[in-house]
Amino acid sequence: MKYRYPVALALASAAAPGMAANLAVKVELPQLNVAEYHRPYLAMWLETADQQFAGNLSVWYDLKKKDNAGTKWVNDMRQWWRKSGRELTLPVDGVSSATRAPGEHTLVFADNKSALGKLAPGAYQVVVEVAREAGGRELVRVPLQWPPKGEQQTSAQGKGELGKITVTAK
Repeated sequence: MKYRYPVALALASAAAPGMAANLAVKVELPQLNVAEYHRPYLAMWLETADQQFAGNLSVWYDLKKKDNAGTKWVNDMRQWWRKSGRELTLPVDGVSSATRAPGEHTLVFADNKSALGKLAPGAYQVVVEVAREAGGRELVRVPLQWPPKGEQQTSAQGKGELGKITVTAK
């Protein structure tokens, strides 16, 4: 009975290196001072260092339109559409979600429940692309080393349709 706690601590510390890694991506959608504002469609995916598609993380579009009509404009996210979007049938379970209002939005991905689980060790980029009706388009790439050795944080700044994108891997 007196060995119960040391054994439990040893088992917990032995399990720690095998714990799942995760990725948090904070996306800032700036409040734009325009006459006609529509929430942006957004695609987020992973690319290898040489810009080859590695997996989808998230796609935001108008899910509420009747007969899935919100998918009509997802091809305005041109880079994502060419690399992956045109091959998908939307909505994609665990990837598709509704558009979001201006502000900061954090998405967390576990390696066992997302495209991260299929990544070989190496250099990648988290790519965020937005397109807004009656607005503009923008694409931002943020470097990522996978799997992370400890906690790593990188960021990049958008110029108009996107604000700061922060990627935290641990």
